[in-house]
Amino acid sequence: MSQLRFRAAATLATTISCLALFPAGAFANAKVCRSQEQRYVQIERQPSSIEMNAALFSAADKGCLDLVKRLIEAGASVEARDRLGAKPLARAAAAGEPEIVTLLLDHGAPIDAQSLDGSTALTQAAEAGRLPVVRLLVERGAQVNLPGRTGITALSAAAYMGSLPIVQFLMEKGADPKLIDTTQKTAIVYAAARGFFPVVRLLLDQGIDVNAKYGNDLTALMWAAGYSAEAGVNDVVEVMTLLIERGARLDEQDNRGRTALMIAAELGHTPAVDLLLAHGADKSLKDKQGKTAGDLTSLTELRDKLAGRS
Repeated sequence: MSQLRFRAAATLATTISCLALFPAGAFANAKVCRSQEQRYVQIERQPSSIEMNAALFSAADKGCLDLVKRLIEAGASVEARDRLGAKPLARAAAAGEPEIVTLLLDHGAPIDAQSLDGSTALTQAAEAGRLPVVRLLVERGAQVNLPGRTGITALSAAAYMGSLPIVQFLMEKGADPKLIDTTQKTAIVYAAARGFFPVVRLLLDQGIDVNAKYGNDLTALMWAAGYSAEAGVNDVVEVMTLLIERGARLDEQDNRGRTALMIAAELGHTPAVDLLLAHGADKSLKDKQGKTAGDLTSLTELRDKLAGRS
């Protein structure tokens, strides 16, 4: 009985040791890939090109390197496109699979191919925060300034996601932070509006004009004052403080005559209003419709504050 217990304990210890060598994700991925391989086996004898390419896309998405090799050897095309016009390389890049990206490139996948919306493998990887894949693609010759969806470059995509290492790497490789997309925004606009302080600071350190005007004559400070719903309030206040310390003009007006204070007041962004007032923003200024910041807010507390009643 004691020997049986000893053997069981030894077996359990060996199992635990083996499990420790592999993360849980590796087992989950192996299970997924076995399932993908089993599906391929069902069509392997007489697969259509559509079935082969669909299997390739799925394998690229799920990180099934061996199956990708097998499919390419069997005739699956690295030039195939999905319903959005993306090629297997873009799918593997977005999934963060450097080995599969390398394999596809080695088999002739066009590195700068664009999907129907203009996205490339590099912009997909940057937007997904896949630094190893971004590095690999750039090292293999991907164009860092090639615009993707709505003219957004990989740099702007990374700035939008707050991916400082990717922003830094791309700028080191020649990415231009001043490129404007079709929505008239640049990397600093996305970073400021979403409260990504480290990215905004890096862009300013690289010479971006803190008072530059973008679409509708909006500045980075105005975008920060009208921050997006995804942004943390404290993060945005930190970004606005940085912009002001770097010389952002508080009372600049956009094409509607709105200042950062008016924008923040209209949206009910109380912390932004408090910060701008503390730094001397002019609450008496009027926009092109003759309205002040106090006129634009729907919050009684803010209206009283802007009227000097609190």
